[in-house]
This record gives sequence, C-alpha cells and structure tokens, in this order.
Amino acid sequence: MTDLSKYTTKEELFNFLHSNKDVLMSEKKFDLKRSDAVNNDVLYYADNNNVYKEVSKPMDLLSKTTLKVQSVINTTNILDSHGDVHINGLWNKSLKEQKNLYLLREHKMSFDNIISDNVAASTKIIKWSDIGFDYKGETEALIFISEIDRERNEFMFKQYAKGWVRNHSVGMRYVRLFLAINSEDQEYKEEKEVWDKYYPIIVNKETAMDQGYFWAVTEAKVVEGSAVPIGANQATPTQSVKFIEPSSDTQDIISEPDKPLVKSLFERIGSKI
Repeated sequence: MTDLSKYTTKEELFNFLHSNKDVLMSEKKFDLKRSDAVNNDVLYYADNNNVYKEVSKPMDLLSKTTLKVQSVINTTNILDSHGDVHINGLWNKSLKEQKNLYLLREHKMSFDNIISDNVAASTKIIKWSDIGFDYKGETEALIFISEIDRERNEFMFKQYAKGWVRNHSVGMRYVRLFLAINSEDQEYKEEKEVWDKYYPIIVNKETAMDQGYFWAVTEAKVVEGSAVPIGANQATPTQSVKFIEPSSDTQDIISEPDKPLVKSLFERIGSKI
C-alpha cells in the first residue's frame, strides 16, 4: 500500500489523496485488507470489571473436545488504523453470497492455522456498551459463531478456553468506498461532502479530526475472520465461550453471552490446563 507518512503537512497530503484518488481506490480494492497495522491512538481497550461473571467452580478443560465461540469480527462507525470507517450495511450482499467462511489464526490461510470451518456469520446492531466500550450509540457488528474442535487446532482451542483472545479482525476485499477530506477548499468539494455525510457517525471523532481524512467503506466482501493479538479495530472482542458436551448440552464460561471476554477466567479462579 502507498506510504502516506512522507507528507509532512495536511495540504500536501490532501492534494496527493485528491489527485490520486482513483489509483488509491483501485489499490485498496486489489489488496486483501487484514489487521497488519495497529495505531494505538486509534482506540483504547476498555477493560471493564463489570462486563463478565465467574462461574462457581473451574472446569476440567482436558475432558472437553469442542467449544462454541461467539466473537465480534468487525464493527462499524469507528475509524480504524487503515484509515477506514466501515458503514452499516457493508456486509449485506457478501453474507448472502459467501457461505463458506473460516475462522483463522492471524489471517494465515493454511491448514495448520484454521481454527474452524464451522462458522455461522451474521450482523447485528448492538450498543457499544454491550461490547465493553464507552462510546454512545450503536454499531453494526459482524459476528461469527464458530465451533472449535480441539483436534483441529489445539493451540487456539486453549487460547479461547483460557479467555486470552481479546481481538478479532476481518479479512476483506473492498467493493465500494469513498474518500472523505475535511477541507473547505473548493478543490475538495466532493470529498468534503463525503466527510460531512459520514463524520457525524464516527465515534472516535478526535482521531478523525486529527487525521483530516478517511475512507468510507459502504460495501465489502468478507473473506475470513481471524483471532489476532491486537486488531486494527480493537472493538472486536470475544463475547462468549461455551463447552459443547457430547449430549449437546452447553455450559457457559461467561454467564452474560453478549459481554466481551476481557480477562483470563481460569487464571483468576485457579484452574490450569
């Protein structure tokens, strides 16, 4: 991707973006977007002690073979470290067309990095507070419900079981996106109209204002979802983890399935694998 760090002023940057908009759009559409860059100024992780409850006793994980994990793969209305703001509805067409999705380890499409190929994907409008963040309003979350077999990927099975997967990321291809620039210069009239249309929905407005531009992504194709240590969009927690028993009964690790898994449960209650 084009390196924009060499532009020392916003005027130089805006001129480059405007003059090369079509080329940059094509470049972004050609590239498979992954969580390969993190700017810690984009979002701070909210470690809220009130968003989970402990079960009454530890579980013997060694006797379990399958987990059902609900995870947030992507959220809209937030500026990520790629300079993108995903807009509600961007996954609608893709989810109707793409039925075979993977949950991967760190976007690595190889047999030893597949966590699950038994994935049900959907979107849901939820409050930011429901996933542990203090932003006002709502976001459209891309949610994966995945069955994870210990035999398929024992390492990641344990990462989820111990509560160590805090972030996820979507592997995607851009379909429709628009450049937004915050400038009153008439040369950027079209880009300013995009800014005025979408800036009000952005929850991390200060970051957007400091940056001065963003890409509004209105349609994209989901390729896969991944567990990552830190995502380009960190509002992507694990919501719930359940053990699937042979009888098909389930037992919650977290009693509130719509809340994020933010700490190692078993570290705090004394269970070890």
